[in-house]
Amino acid sequence: MDDDNDPTRHTISIAPTDHPQPGAGLVSLDSNSSLQKRVAELWDQIQGTYLRKPISYWILLFLSSIAMLVAFPTSSLLSRMYYANGGKSKWIISWAAVAGWPMTALFLAPIYFVRKVSPTPFSFKLFLAYVLLGFLSAADNLMYAWAYAYLPASTASLLAASSLAFSALFGYFIVKNNLNLSSLNAIVIITVGAVIIGLDSGSDRYPGVTDKQYNLAFILDILGSALHGLIFALSELVFIRLLGRRSFHVVLEQQVMVSLAAFIFTSIGLIVNKDFQGMRSEARDFKNGQVSYTLVLTWAAITFQLGVLGGTAILFLASTVLAGVLNAVRVPITSIAAVIFFHDPMSGFKILSLVLTVWGFASYIVGHSSSKKKA
Repeated sequence: MDDDNDPTRHTISIAPTDHPQPGAGLVSLDSNSSLQKRVAELWDQIQGTYLRKPISYWILLFLSSIAMLVAFPTSSLLSRMYYANGGKSKWIISWAAVAGWPMTALFLAPIYFVRKVSPTPFSFKLFLAYVLLGFLSAADNLMYAWAYAYLPASTASLLAASSLAFSALFGYFIVKNNLNLSSLNAIVIITVGAVIIGLDSGSDRYPGVTDKQYNLAFILDILGSALHGLIFALSELVFIRLLGRRSFHVVLEQQVMVSLAAFIFTSIGLIVNKDFQGMRSEARDFKNGQVSYTLVLTWAAITFQLGVLGGTAILFLASTVLAGVLNAVRVPITSIAAVIFFHDPMSGFKILSLVLTVWGFASYIVGHSSSKKKA
């Protein structure tokens, strides 16, 4: 029989699967069909998720994400600008980080009155917890101030990203959170990224910065990241042991009280170190004058609190996973912005460290998502 008259030679793409024909047409169609099916399922999931929430939810989530991605990098860059333009005090820039705490308190007032919720009952244990967290936050801000005084903003932000690794470790030991292979992988990768920066420390040092100053700033940046991870774990422990709930106003209350305690401790440090008295002379010698000095410190305070508010909203509206994603994204944003505005050197080692840091964040997020699904 002539093959040209065999109808199956013209219908390979619909041939029964138990009678395969030579050629890749069927495989290609099946692959395309499978891909289209997966895309359709993903689109249905996205639409379902979108329709389950009101438009106000998505607007608030979008604004909170923008706050994290813009405010935190801006705050870091303003800290570096303070030192680059003549600022010298570590206490002043630490104080600016918590001086905006009334902004967060202002958000609580309408929640109390409009939603008619009552403030969380205050206890002596809760008071001690807030005092401890406030003291640790003040120390953490002071360590980061040392880092931005002597390190390029891009380097300081990359080292600060190691706080994720410390958060995972302290969360495991203090709160008994799960620590899976992806989390361990993230810890190792981020640590390697920090080590690479240390090996390349000679390429990005500002003129006039001594070996002692650079090395101390490097160490304090890592220690500050470790302390930040400890604060995160202890805050979670306070919610579990003392608060017992995680509503939006309770999260804001904790943030206000911790920031207030940190503000008091930092203000005491300013007074003891006589930096309050030195602000006037520092402003007079600041590049572009006193107005520029005031604007830098004011916006540093505002942007830091906006970032805190955005992060708090993300944790409440979405999850720690989304907060981790945004945290990962803001690291390259800060680094790239520092290269543009401060002309920070971007060596091959620093680029490699940046890639490893983002990879580490991604590994942690994927592992966290998988464990949440299994649970």
